Amino acid sequence: MSERFLNIDRETPMLFPVDMREWLPDNHLVHFIVDSINQIGVRGFKTNERGSGSEQFPPEMMLALLIYSYATGRFGSRTIEAATYTDVALRYICGDKAHPDHSVLCQFRKDNKEVFEETFTKVLLLAHQMKKLKKVGGISVDGTKVRANASKHKAVSYKRAGEIIEALRGEVLELVKMAEETDVKGLEEGLKIPDEIKRREDRVAALEAAQAEMERMYAEAAEEGSKKGKKLDEYQHNFTDSDSRIMKAGNGKHFEQSYNAQLAVDTEGSMLILGGYVTQHGNDKKELEPIVSNVSAEVREVSDVSADSGYYSEEAVAAVEKADEEGLSQGPGVYCAVEKSRHGRTAEDLKKKPPMDSPPENMSAKEKMARKLKTEEGKEIYKKRKETVEPVFGIIKHVMGFRQFMLRRIDKVNTEWSLVKAAYNFKRLHNVSGRRSLSECMAYG
Repeated sequence: MSERFLNIDRETPMLFPVDMREWLPDNHLVHFIVDSINQIGVRGFKTNERGSGSEQFPPEMMLALLIYSYATGRFGSRTIEAATYTDVALRYICGDKAHPDHSVLCQFRKDNKEVFEETFTKVLLLAHQMKKLKKVGGISVDGTKVRANASKHKAVSYKRAGEIIEALRGEVLELVKMAEETDVKGLEEGLKIPDEIKRREDRVAALEAAQAEMERMYAEAAEEGSKKGKKLDEYQHNFTDSDSRIMKAGNGKHFEQSYNAQLAVDTEGSMLILGGYVTQHGNDKKELEPIVSNVSAEVREVSDVSADSGYYSEEAVAAVEKADEEGLSQGPGVYCAVEKSRHGRTAEDLKKKPPMDSPPENMSAKEKMARKLKTEEGKEIYKKRKETVEPVFGIIKHVMGFRQFMLRRIDKVNTEWSLVKAAYNFKRLHNVSGRRSLSECMAYG
């Protein structure tokens, strides 16, 4: 019996439907993003209000273009520009004819942090309307290292910077001496002594500025009591992105030029991101109160917070729980591991435990937290951390493919993280709504 294959005919003209909207199914993510952006009514775009010069691309179109591109794994402005010619969904967003230049896309992304933050908040309010996000509930928090748009090989330590400065100053003195002599044949043809002196002096100035920044970081760390044991000579400065830091990455056995990206994720079923920002701190020790505060009261009244041991300190927990004079918490309850836990469960863990006795009065705050996590309520709340925030980071890095920032410096990196958060939430909301159109979601919830 001979094989049967489908006939692929590339000679006959292949015509698309007349209406581009027929190229994509009604429940496609691109329709959901475009309709949602129109529904939430984003404001505050930076535009040329005078109307001079060339016609501008509609800002809502540019926002939809970036949101959809990030949600589907396109982050570079040149990559997005190229896709407006070849990707049906992007052609639909751009009305088939508009193709924003990569420089226009890059500038729009840099200029509209407030717009991305507004979009992030309003898509969560839309989730409230669609009954996919509860007004009151818990959050889980965590951080992950995301590579900076800079190589760690472009970094210099404080000690090495001093050595280079001394060497450059020696070369300048040598060049000045050569300039004072009548015979300057020691230089290669085409090289000029004044230019060589200026090049070295500029390099010395840059290195001195880098040292001053490292001295500031060292003094700040000493004041906060962090970085214990780290000497000034060991501090480093990166000339490509001076705000980034060399941080432990992966399993902690290697280092990357990175930022620490924080997220707060809903634990009530939606797995939507409710807050987040980027910090230069290499660990999460000082991030518990800031990340909880980053969740807008408009979006979520936080009842409880789960976090791993990297966040724990007595002061951090107290700042979140806001206990009154009688020791009663006025803020959300914190369920934070006090030490690293083992993966998996031992045979001992499977045994049914008897009810715990009343806690001793002289227990420390750390002992109380450890005990709290052993209660049935504590176990149930803390378990949600691994089921919510950790998978969200996995989706961002491995499904969306976002593992490195495209922008540089802490303010711009936070702008891009806002875009990542919004893109994830659009995609997630579309999924938890059964991948239906926005009109269906609003009609039937």
